[in-house]
Amino acid sequence: MNEVVADELKNDQEGDTEETVDLKEDNVQDASQEETIDEEPSEENASEEVVEEKKSIFKKKEKKNKKDEQIEELTDRLKRQMAEFDNFRKRTEKEKAQMYEIGARNVVEKILPIVDNFERGLSAVPEEEKENSFFEGIDMIYKQLITTLEELDVKPIESVGVEFNPNYHNAVMHIEDEEVGENIVVEEFQKGYTYRDNVVRHSMVKVAN
Repeated sequence: MNEVVADELKNDQEGDTEETVDLKEDNVQDASQEETIDEEPSEENASEEVVEEKKSIFKKKEKKNKKDEQIEELTDRLKRQMAEFDNFRKRTEKEKAQMYEIGARNVVEKILPIVDNFERGLSAVPEEEKENSFFEGIDMIYKQLITTLEELDVKPIESVGVEFNPNYHNAVMHIEDEEVGENIVVEEFQKGYTYRDNVVRHSMVKVAN
């Protein structure tokens, strides 16, 4: 009796051992399968992360390139506007200078007949009357007027004794004179003037042929 019970217990223990071994093998297989399942999506996730990272880098570069293009465009536009403004400023200054010069020339042209009248009046006074205080006063006014014109860069044109120059002289008479060289101004009828080296009025002269 005791031997039978012992055999049964032994058989039960062996069965339990086999079941335990089977369970362990099943657990190992399940674990390996789970690891395989876990490993496969991890590789896919890694590849997707790399792709996303590349896309983000590409987008950043693209955005950067667009910004650089916008900066270059705005810089070029600014340079063009600055150049246009500089040209406008220079053109305006030149126009102002020309307008000032034209206005000054007109004023000088209107003053010159007054100078001519002063010179005619002073030259008509006899020598014995030139010591008169009235004559001296008129002469002082004339000299002051001439000094003011010179300060404004208005200068008389040299004529008598120099070679005729059509840029400065207006020949209204010609004479034959062997004692004077050819094409030399021998007499001045009306004095000419320049303003800033530009002729305001030509000298009216007599020229020897």
